[in-house]
Amino acid sequence: MGKPTGFMEFPRELGADRKPELRILDWNEFHDHLTDDELRNQGARCMDCGIPFCHTGKTLAGMASGCPINNLIPEWNDHIYNGRWQEAIDSLHKTNNFPEFTGRVCPAPCEGACVLGIHEPPVTIKNIENSIIDHAFDQGWVVANPPEVRTGKKVAVVGSGPAGLAAAAQLNNAGHSVTVYERDDRIGGLLMYGIPNMKLEKWIVQRRVDLLADEGVEFITNTSIGVDITADQLMKDFDAVVLCTGATKPRDLPIPGRDLKGVHFAMEYLSKNTKSLLESGLENTHYQNSPVENFINAEGKKVVVIGGGDTGNDCLGTALRQKCESVINLEIVPQPPNERAANNPWPQWPKIFRVDYGHEEAAAVLGKDPRMFQMSTVEFVGDGQGNLRAIKVCEVDWSKPVENGPPFSVVPGSEQELECDLVFLALGFLGPEHIISEQLNLETDARSNFKAEHEQYTTNIEGVFAAGDCRRGQSLIVWAINEGRGAARECDRYLMGATELP
Repeated sequence: MGKPTGFMEFPRELGADRKPELRILDWNEFHDHLTDDELRNQGARCMDCGIPFCHTGKTLAGMASGCPINNLIPEWNDHIYNGRWQEAIDSLHKTNNFPEFTGRVCPAPCEGACVLGIHEPPVTIKNIENSIIDHAFDQGWVVANPPEVRTGKKVAVVGSGPAGLAAAAQLNNAGHSVTVYERDDRIGGLLMYGIPNMKLEKWIVQRRVDLLADEGVEFITNTSIGVDITADQLMKDFDAVVLCTGATKPRDLPIPGRDLKGVHFAMEYLSKNTKSLLESGLENTHYQNSPVENFINAEGKKVVVIGGGDTGNDCLGTALRQKCESVINLEIVPQPPNERAANNPWPQWPKIFRVDYGHEEAAAVLGKDPRMFQMSTVEFVGDGQGNLRAIKVCEVDWSKPVENGPPFSVVPGSEQELECDLVFLALGFLGPEHIISEQLNLETDARSNFKAEHEQYTTNIEGVFAAGDCRRGQSLIVWAINEGRGAARECDRYLMGATELP
């Protein structure tokens, strides 16, 4: 490394965020970049650690440890320390098709596996990655680069989320003619409609989509494979098919009162909000007269979000920007510790208490952290006219599991009612929808995902590959990119007999 003692000289720093009270007044991103000199110091903190666990991309204790796309992190940290920005973006693009996405919304398992993080705050890898790609775009270094030769082979990619876009980019680079089918009206999948604008502004997604189109990728929207085009017809029209449909079946909460008006899946809420923003030109008063049918408006409402994670946090931030009256976030698990527990050693992902942007905003606006831990929802309570009025909850004790039952027990006498007008279920996803798999007689695994081995991505149907959340289940954006790239490699090998794709 250019500064072997940098980690002893410079503390960890991140770019400043706009104050919560101000940023909830609009839908824009709120993170600022560090200056070039400050970034240079952060790059200097990358140790000459011998074995850089940050880019190993392993799964430990069921979670990612290190970067699943194997970003060459020490290499581009060294470039930044030495002011070699062009070399830094070249190094970053060797492994990552979309660093402007991962630099914004990836939870950074690389930092959780940073060797420096054993005893000091880890290197600010995610922030440096984001700065590299933004600088490269500002300098005009990221341009369309279509392949010089076409193979004559045609590939259909179903789904335009991060896995689908990564597969399309790689297959197009190999010279194949790629058509991406998306059932929504815009390309991007969860990048476009699943992640709120304040985390990932949609012009950034569209900028990359436009680059891919300039390189020769064809995008077809408003087309549902299995409905508008049968899966059999798709097989006839293309030499190979790559399924990247995502895991879009939400986990429900089938308790009394589930059919009351005011109970919604989180992704329905988030996607309609983003669509409304885009249709109304990002006006921050769009919720007054939304152009989107069945738009869900939290203005003046008492909101409860059931479930944590990124999706639950995004619901908090969205409801606050819509000027909700109050917001509560229920989690059934115990509150994590502030430091790693003994059974959660490095380089596992640190399961610690975190304050994300939505929690910080709720605390600033409403006076306290919105989360209530170890709470189970037992009933949605109506007003007698079909509308949600409240929810009944109870505390649970994880130290007293029920024999032949759940790993927790209900705390006697803990039941209470929480008044609310809206509930958003952010309980994760169960797997992909199955209209395509049923039409193709595609095999599925025990969790209902499309059955295909990791690193192979081949299904039981010749010429059909599966990658991303539809194959592995709900996961991280970096795993989606990893699998999209891997499926492209194996699809190229199938078509050509050999491959040069990584």
